[in-house]
Amino acid sequence: MAFSMMVFLCATSLSAAETDIFPADFDGKDGGDWKVEGAAFGDGLDHARAEADSWNQFRGPNGSGVARACEPPATLDGSHVAWKTPVPPGLSSPVLAGNRLFLTAVENGRLVTLAFDTASGKLTWRREAPRVPVQKVHKINSPAASTPQVDDERVYVYFGSYGLLCYDHEGRRQWAKPIPTPRSLYGVATSPIGHGECLILVLDNDANLPGSRVSRSKILAVKKSTGETAWETPRPFHRSGWSTPMIWSHADGKDLVVLGSGRVSGYDPQTGAEKWFATGFSRETIAMPVSGSGHVYASAAMLGGVPDEQPDLQPFWDAVMQFDGNGDGQLQRSEMTGHFTFPFRPELPPGHPGYGMPLPEDKARRKGRLDGMFAGVDKDKNGFWTRDEFLASLSFRRAKPMLMAIRPGGKGDVTETHVTWQLHRNIPEIPSPVFYKDRLYLVRNGGGLAAVDATNGEVLYRERLGGRGQYSASPVVANDHLYLASNRGLVSVVKAGDAFQMVHQRDLGEPVFVTPAVDASTIYIRTETNLWALRTRD
Repeated sequence: MAFSMMVFLCATSLSAAETDIFPADFDGKDGGDWKVEGAAFGDGLDHARAEADSWNQFRGPNGSGVARACEPPATLDGSHVAWKTPVPPGLSSPVLAGNRLFLTAVENGRLVTLAFDTASGKLTWRREAPRVPVQKVHKINSPAASTPQVDDERVYVYFGSYGLLCYDHEGRRQWAKPIPTPRSLYGVATSPIGHGECLILVLDNDANLPGSRVSRSKILAVKKSTGETAWETPRPFHRSGWSTPMIWSHADGKDLVVLGSGRVSGYDPQTGAEKWFATGFSRETIAMPVSGSGHVYASAAMLGGVPDEQPDLQPFWDAVMQFDGNGDGQLQRSEMTGHFTFPFRPELPPGHPGYGMPLPEDKARRKGRLDGMFAGVDKDKNGFWTRDEFLASLSFRRAKPMLMAIRPGGKGDVTETHVTWQLHRNIPEIPSPVFYKDRLYLVRNGGGLAAVDATNGEVLYRERLGGRGQYSASPVVANDHLYLASNRGLVSVVKAGDAFQMVHQRDLGEPVFVTPAVDASTIYIRTETNLWALRTRD
């Protein structure tokens, strides 16, 4: 059988033994163990909520990524740097309340919550979570990946290794709720959201219930004041996921919308009862749903981050040709050296954790794996790969890349009844879409930006930002501009609208993996080692 390219998400790869992805077949040896919603306002926000304008959770107001009535600078040159302060490692996004900015990190082996003064960047307090074994995560993830949620009184923090912690704004702990760590392919990344008097957390899990073949996955709602459980809803057919839920307000009421493995679902946010679901998504989902124009929109790339239903195959061959030592346009087994492996994400450099198929560290097993890989593609056994031979070995399967628009009012399976349109091109792997003025904007790996008419799914443009490699941070919108940060640290500012218009670009010189936060005059960008405040001058 041909070598099948089965690839997965989040700039990562695991063995088939750890997933429900089937390994490729090799002819060679050692095949082994691989394995009235805000539609009237046109911005998709829930205007009834008191905290609607606050950047108080992952991706800001109701997870929309849109900062209304905010005017951060559209050019991010040095004159706009208000301050820059070192921060420990972590992948949580900053959140804001009053003159405080909050985020989480891992420092000296401890899980910590940090508060900074937004005017000066000064650290105002640091609190350590109870000492627990820190969850093992993939190299591209962090044990501090979940973004806090904050309201007028408290800060709520979730660590997959521990559970929930609640502090007041001065750092005094109010309550703690230990939660068993969900088993996850890459480590926990979902974030809590607030709704009324409750904090809501999705706990999708690869572990099964005792004596069962269904999972321990569930949604948990706790009382903000005490941490006591308000309700729980099982999700027995869902496995690990990395998406954060949102509240969709529409003419028929409110739904808690949760994107998970294979489908997106709507629940009653007061009781947790499931109301509807739609299918067609991949096994692994990361992006957060958004709403607007009378719909909710959910997206997930094909496994492996593939953005298009009919992907361009040439970049995969170009990635292989990086190892063509003698320059003959073919690949011999002796040229499979260094960081060579079968490419999954050709836009990444060889050696990156998400670049390609993971190989054993043991030299003998690694050699056997490469022998099998080579033989699986070299069908005519002439001792080298040709372009045609290699491209014929590629197979993209297991769910299309998907952006789905769902209208309200459905019950049960609404896939055939309430889905207005679907799009299968330019779908991001990690970044969430952003809805703004009846348009959806999507940024994918390789720096491809697409604008989509949210009413009908028509692609208005697809343009290159010039930021190579991967994009993990979701776009944010403020002052009629999109802010887009690549993992390598290139920040692009693009004018919102039906035509592509680049306004400004700045290379911060540091990796950026998380979504920025925005207030009235400032955009806050967390890099790998620093927190930046870029502020409009008075």
